[in-house]
Amino acid sequence: MQKFTGSLLFKVIVAIILGIVCSFIFPEWLARVFVTFNGLFGNFLGFFVPILIFALITPAIASLGRGAGKWLGVTTGIAYTSTIVSGSIAYLIAVTVYPWLLKGQQMVEGKDIDATALSPYFEVEMPAPMEVMAALLLAFTVGLGMTAVKSDTLFAAADELNEVIMKVIAKFVIPLLPVFIFGLFLSMGMNGNLMLTLTAFGKVLLLATIMTWIVLLLQYVIAGAVSGKNPFVALKNMLPAYGTALGTSSSAATIPVTYASTLKNGVSEAVAGFVVPLCATIHLSGSMMKIGLFAFSIMWMNGMDMPPAQMFGFIFLLAIMMIAAPGVPGGAIMAAVGLLQSNLGFDESQVALMIAAYIAIDSFGTACNVTGDGAIAIMVNKFAGGKLVKETNLEGEEELTREVFGK
Repeated sequence: MQKFTGSLLFKVIVAIILGIVCSFIFPEWLARVFVTFNGLFGNFLGFFVPILIFALITPAIASLGRGAGKWLGVTTGIAYTSTIVSGSIAYLIAVTVYPWLLKGQQMVEGKDIDATALSPYFEVEMPAPMEVMAALLLAFTVGLGMTAVKSDTLFAAADELNEVIMKVIAKFVIPLLPVFIFGLFLSMGMNGNLMLTLTAFGKVLLLATIMTWIVLLLQYVIAGAVSGKNPFVALKNMLPAYGTALGTSSSAATIPVTYASTLKNGVSEAVAGFVVPLCATIHLSGSMMKIGLFAFSIMWMNGMDMPPAQMFGFIFLLAIMMIAAPGVPGGAIMAAVGLLQSNLGFDESQVALMIAAYIAIDSFGTACNVTGDGAIAIMVNKFAGGKLVKETNLEGEEELTREVFGK
């Protein structure tokens, strides 16, 4: 029992429940205290995530040796294929299910919903040292360069930075995540517009949520078939990552938990170290499913044509556009706005409805994204034949695993 109550998943569940319950009883002044904390912690994550990505990916790529470029390509290919397949499933579901699911459904009025109806008492800007994409590119460049030059000094420095970042995660980020999640659900629960969107767009929201679960199950069945692992056990090991993403709505904030959960599935530190941060940016199967189903439902209710060529073109472009999302709540839909207007012809009201619907269940798409990252890591680890082993001090990884799983 002690191990269970110490696990992050249990704390996340409690935080979600308490956040929803307290949204009905908390006075506004008290709720704003947690909104203020969330603003500060969220800004810190925005500052910290690029450093985290660089610190994890750089030594991981360097430790892979001369095959690093190959495995980066394999990982990117799997992630992009997974996102495309998810969008294709969304289109097929739309053309087969919407004729009866949305029969007689009238178009609802679009409402632009803010992430929170409450304002913080004060804010502190914490500008990141670089953009997420810049951190990825720098990590790839430096990591691949170290494999060619074989710089032991630079590798030791990168590996030591990795240990420092792991310590920050284990001692600061992970312990505060439940408080952040509580504040997020507290503010969401006090947002009346959110409930209006849920009731007006309920059928599609429920369908999108269920489909993210189906996509996730499909990913782990495939990963299990490739690796020989039990897909249900592997999926169970990823529950802390799913729960954390469900609470934070941020793939970037969930990276430490996804990393620790992936290690528990027997993935080597080297593979997990570059697959998890990389896929947190480029693997968006859950977001693709939600955006696809929402966009197609709006088109259906407005009587707009959905020719296959145009829809699949939209899906392929969206999979690329969403990479620009910085891993923050709602980032994917904001990156997709331009494409919705130019390719599908959405007006401002329709875009506003898309944003409202996406934010309403943003957590479920993000949870699908990051949990699916674990399935990709399992496959890459299998393809590598267990040869990619990071021979470094694992104290940071072991401490992070204890923090997440309570062991």
